[in-house]
Amino acid sequence: MNADFIITCTFFVYLSVMVAVGWLAYRRTNNLSDYILGGRNLGPWATAISAGASDMSAWLLMGLPGAAYISGISAVWIAVGLLLGTWLNWRWMAPRLRVYTFQASDSLTLPEFLEHRFHTTGHALRLVSAAFILFFFLFYTASGLVAGGKLFETVFGVPYPLAVCIGTFAIISYTILGGFLAVCWTDLIQGLMMAAALLVLPIVAIGEMGGIGNTLENIQSLNPHLLQIRIDAATGNSLQGLAVISSMAWGLGYFGQPHILARFSAIRSLKDLPTARRIAVTWTGITLICSVLIGLIGFARFGTEVADPESIFMLLVNSLFHPVIAGILLAAILAAVMSTADSQLLVCSAAFTEDITRCLLRRDFSQKALVRLGRLTVVVIAGAAMFMALRDEKTVLALVGQAWAGFGATFGPVLLFSLYWKRCTATGAISGMITGGLIVILWGRAQGGLFDLYEIVPGFFFSCLAILIGSYLSPPPSPEIEAEFLTMSDSCS
Repeated sequence: MNADFIITCTFFVYLSVMVAVGWLAYRRTNNLSDYILGGRNLGPWATAISAGASDMSAWLLMGLPGAAYISGISAVWIAVGLLLGTWLNWRWMAPRLRVYTFQASDSLTLPEFLEHRFHTTGHALRLVSAAFILFFFLFYTASGLVAGGKLFETVFGVPYPLAVCIGTFAIISYTILGGFLAVCWTDLIQGLMMAAALLVLPIVAIGEMGGIGNTLENIQSLNPHLLQIRIDAATGNSLQGLAVISSMAWGLGYFGQPHILARFSAIRSLKDLPTARRIAVTWTGITLICSVLIGLIGFARFGTEVADPESIFMLLVNSLFHPVIAGILLAAILAAVMSTADSQLLVCSAAFTEDITRCLLRRDFSQKALVRLGRLTVVVIAGAAMFMALRDEKTVLALVGQAWAGFGATFGPVLLFSLYWKRCTATGAISGMITGGLIVILWGRAQGGLFDLYEIVPGFFFSCLAILIGSYLSPPPSPEIEAEFLTMSDSCS
């Protein structure tokens, strides 16, 4: 039987299962709370694995292995930063966000939470934060569609534009059906698929090459710099402090990723958080280590012959496995793409429906009308991201890096201060968001010297500074707001 036909059938079965899950979730979606947060009733496994799957995306199977293929084991600095950021995010953000978003008038979105947290009379804070969500998620979702396009292009020989369109349709099909429940249930399946694929591939590949010793010898003979953690194998130069800081600074981004933070708000109980945290950190650690290994093993097997380093996972799978197994493993990339893009589209839908439409039109809609508007928004945002992916075929890592920095610097400091500092004010919050977002945008356009530092670092720092200055220059919160903050803090202890 033709290998391409077998792989095509495998993909079709996988997509059918995802749509079926979306239909089941559709039957349990009755109102906007169900559509956006699943009724705040997620268990620890679904919360942890869906958070990890929506976090890592195709970057885990394409971007990071590609970086390791080029730069060697020095790519592990990114993994270290991400693993530390994952643990801190679950430790610091998860408990308070679960309690605060519920007690702040059962806020369904981050912009709504910020408005209720600071009791603002206007909607400026909510509208600005929603606008940043829509802007940066265009880049983030586009990165997933680029990855999906590369997958279909490599596996089936489909032209890249058509491949992007196919991937977009697949993601939209179940996201508009079941909303948050569909996203989390499918992400649980997809996250387990990603972990299995990342575990199986290096084990089989090392066995085919005669063991770890032979694999290391191949790498050593081709480029010994690949195995040195403080050397950039692409240039042969020692990693400078800016490069190490930039790599580890990816961990800062976790504090401001709306699609990850939504899982914290949706978990059914604070008591489930320790279990969910252990699952999430274990999943993240295993997958990051395996991802770096795949890049190194790919170099040992193919040398410098790979034209697109981000396709190394796909090349290894095609060269090592029977088409049936290859189809399942390659479906893991599609799972990675879909698990992130669906979450991003849902957050965009929530921001537009709950935060922009309601604020600007100043009228109440029926729950059914809001859900319909949310589904329509998913289609529109996906179309815009698809257009961006078709026009600007950048590397997955580059697109993810821009969006990750944008969210990390725009929302991370604001959320940390709003959850931990009672003196924080609405003026400080909006100052921090605008400062962080603009610095990321402008810093990323400059090059050379200090500007080689990953833009999340200056964006995060100056956002914190703007929050402090803005809060101290504005009147302190009222005694009622301070009392409410202290009550929320006590609920987390």
